[in-house]
Amino acid sequence: MAERPLAGRTVIDLTTALAGPYATLLLGGLGARVIKVENPLTGGDSSRNNSPYVGADGLTPTRHAPGDMSVSMLLRGRNKRGVTLNLKHPKARDVLGDLVREADIMVDNYSAGVTARLGIGHDWAGAINPRIVCTSISGFGAQGGPGSGKAMDTIVQALSGVMMTAGAPGEPPVRFGLPVGDLLAPLYAVIGTLAAVLQADATGRGQHVDVSMLGALTSLVACEPFDAYEQLGLPLRTGATVPRLAPFGTFPAADGWFALCGPTDAFAHGVFAALGRDDLAADPRYATRDARVAHAGELHDLIATWAAGLPLAEVIDRFERNGVPAAPVREPISAVRDPLVLARGEVVPLEHPVHGRTADLYGTGVPIRFSGTEATLDEPAPALGEHNAEIYGGLLGYTDDEIKALADDGVI
Repeated sequence: MAERPLAGRTVIDLTTALAGPYATLLLGGLGARVIKVENPLTGGDSSRNNSPYVGADGLTPTRHAPGDMSVSMLLRGRNKRGVTLNLKHPKARDVLGDLVREADIMVDNYSAGVTARLGIGHDWAGAINPRIVCTSISGFGAQGGPGSGKAMDTIVQALSGVMMTAGAPGEPPVRFGLPVGDLLAPLYAVIGTLAAVLQADATGRGQHVDVSMLGALTSLVACEPFDAYEQLGLPLRTGATVPRLAPFGTFPAADGWFALCGPTDAFAHGVFAALGRDDLAADPRYATRDARVAHAGELHDLIATWAAGLPLAEVIDRFERNGVPAAPVREPISAVRDPLVLARGEVVPLEHPVHGRTADLYGTGVPIRFSGTEATLDEPAPALGEHNAEIYGGLLGYTDDEIKALADDGVI
């Protein structure tokens, strides 16, 4: 197997919580050396104190021993080298500058203006290493935005309009259970970072990559013509079904829910065959796509009535035998244990760095497969400052006495 795609690249990870660490997690999985910088005075990344925890005794809701690690850090800290550095200390910028000289990328997810106040923005980093790419992930972009400039995922969901795309008309806004804003922005950040690195390879000049959570999520809302629907008087929120694609939606069977997608004539005919109603293909109400949309309510009621008395497995089998896209609606606990995604490494088992697999837990892998190389998350998360000697001594060449002096002075 060849080297991983980003082998030889070094990333300085100044991120915390979720949006930033997920971006650097992906870079690490693609083979970059990711150096996770954490403040020793605050206990490091805030995710280290997210319940639940894993230790020698398995999964627990509270930390029982110093070596217990939060599941959040088990997930987000993999494939990273952990160092400590108090960026508010006057001497810290010199240490960070030495890291910048060795790096290709530096990633932060501070609020707007923080890197400028700390004096560690791209202008500073670029003066030390002209090729470095500095990527910032923030709620509202480098220039700030509404309120304090701090953004939580729920705030971004609310402002993006996405909360009013799910649910039925008249219902309260629907917050996505998945922190979609926190997870979407880092994907764009990784895309932008890699594009900037390619350009830096060609030109010798790095740049600042600026990604906002609000902009990333709102851009996806804009991928669907919701404004056009509103201007035409079409409903934006349609609940469990999508009338403009009928038959389309989620429906209950006798013992579970299923999703059904049958917008084309061929799929719709398959639905009718599964229901034992081939005659509906010639019914003027359902014979064409526009007709099915006009009579979506009746069609969806017909499907719901038919499915309500049948076992879920039989419903899925009938649809599949007739070539209709349909699937059971699974709980997350079973979805992440799907043999296919496990075999492809898109989800992988989680292990405590010391105690191993003491809990039956799974986490995100790298959901990208390469034909000639490997991309995977196969190294456990580091303890706070675990790799200080390796990075400060081995990479930067600091002596043991210099490292000890920095520690004694509260720099690292």
